[in-house]
Amino acid sequence: MTVDNSTTTEKTHGVELTEAAALKAKGLLDQEGRDDMHLRIEVHPGGCAGLRYQLFFDDQARDGDLYREFNGMRVAVDWKSAPYLQGAVIDFVDTIEKQGFTIDNPNASGSCACGDSFN
Repeated sequence: MTVDNSTTTEKTHGVELTEAAALKAKGLLDQEGRDDMHLRIEVHPGGCAGLRYQLFFDDQARDGDLYREFNGMRVAVDWKSAPYLQGAVIDFVDTIEKQGFTIDNPNASGSCACGDSFN
């Protein structure tokens, strides 16, 4: 008899997703009838402060992706973006002044006036 003692562990990242953000993202996917996608956050060069966030739904897995799940919503971060996002919190706000996903990143030393990019 052969026993397989190996375990598959998925590497995780340090991004947090609030309950409000997880429920909103899951609700958007549910509206579209999609259960094959996850939320992906990436950091790319750009914007007036040097770096820009990209937050989108993705159905692709990439080499080196890191994953965590929050209230049924799976969140992917690529290995290059992970150091920039360690400790970041993604939230969803819905007020009379603002509606949308927000990112509170303790690694950002500054941002542009429009809030679209950071450094």
